Amino acid sequence: MFPIDHKTIRMIKDKIFLFTIGVLTLLAILPLFHIILSIFMKGAPVIAERGLPFLTETLSNGGIGPAIVGTLILTFTAMAIGVPLAFLAGTYAYEFPDSLIGRATKVLLQIMLEFPTILVGTFIAGVVVFPMGKYSALAGALALAIILIPYVAIYTEEAMSEVPRIYKEGGYALGCTRAQVIFHIITKMAKAGILTGVLIGMAKVAGETAPLLYTAGGLYESYPRSLLEPIGALPLLIYDLVQSPAPEDHKMAWGAALVMLIIFLAIFVPIRYFLKKDIKI
Repeated sequence: MFPIDHKTIRMIKDKIFLFTIGVLTLLAILPLFHIILSIFMKGAPVIAERGLPFLTETLSNGGIGPAIVGTLILTFTAMAIGVPLAFLAGTYAYEFPDSLIGRATKVLLQIMLEFPTILVGTFIAGVVVFPMGKYSALAGALALAIILIPYVAIYTEEAMSEVPRIYKEGGYALGCTRAQVIFHIITKMAKAGILTGVLIGMAKVAGETAPLLYTAGGLYESYPRSLLEPIGALPLLIYDLVQSPAPEDHKMAWGAALVMLIIFLAIFVPIRYFLKKDIKI
């Protein structure tokens, strides 16, 4: 037998390593593709069968229109409330990393990242819903904004920290103020990471159910007209439908799940694509 040289052994090990990584990667993403495929296979026939009324009518008429509008209102209202606060928190943690407040901010954000979202719902119920005496879109949006904040803030701080310090020093050397350096130099260079955090936070709150159980109330027989009135949402509607023993409700839940997936992909994928394109430029 011919002895195997070290180069051949390294090539074999390299191929075994690449094969192992490939198999493990496939196993990691397989559940995601299985979920997406299952939603399409079970949700598409429902939408095809019921057509446009499924997307525009109220629940009593076999539609999910108010839930779709409610999801969009809750998500974008939560972003309008949470993103500016999160950006300021992340900026402060970046600019003053060694201060007591800066360190406390980072620790608090990490805790909020893992905080049970249902407790956020009960907190908002206690400070908003109970004093108002009713569920409301505002209460739901506030709960979602609290959940959104740590994602955007942490990504903001990390993205800014990755900007080479020489650019910050160059800004000060040109006579820029701290605000000008942060908002006109560092933020522009870190915008890819910041927007990634915004997208992840948006995806997180758009699919939340637990905090809405105690805040939104669920409104599916009419379209929302005010932030101070109860509101429905697709995740909350799906949760309610799957609790029902009726097969028709289960079919509607699959259709609603597909609509929510399509809305998410329609928002997330194009923004992510143009974000990567902008980075290459």
